[in-house]
Amino acid sequence: MLLFSVAGRRSDVWPLFNMSRITDRYSRRTIALFCLAVVSIIVFTLIYFEQIAVLYILTTISLAVLLLIVGFADLEGVSREKIEGFAGKPE
Repeated sequence: MLLFSVAGRRSDVWPLFNMSRITDRYSRRTIALFCLAVVSIIVFTLIYFEQIAVLYILTTISLAVLLLIVGFADLEGVSREKIEGFAGKPE
């Protein structure tokens, strides 16, 4: 069973992690800070117990997943209006 679909449309794939239910309760910033705290605790724990080999493996897998996400990103679907919304307006 796949944990995700390429289109990202299936919500029944992993019912324990339903993003719509989580975002109703917490903001995106709170979720991001929580994920950052969890990853930081894991990394510092691995460094403290000198499990550098495990840290290398997790880093390699994380970079591979990041490259897959960027590789399958729909960059053609982004319009100029959405891009200009992130940049400051020239005055």
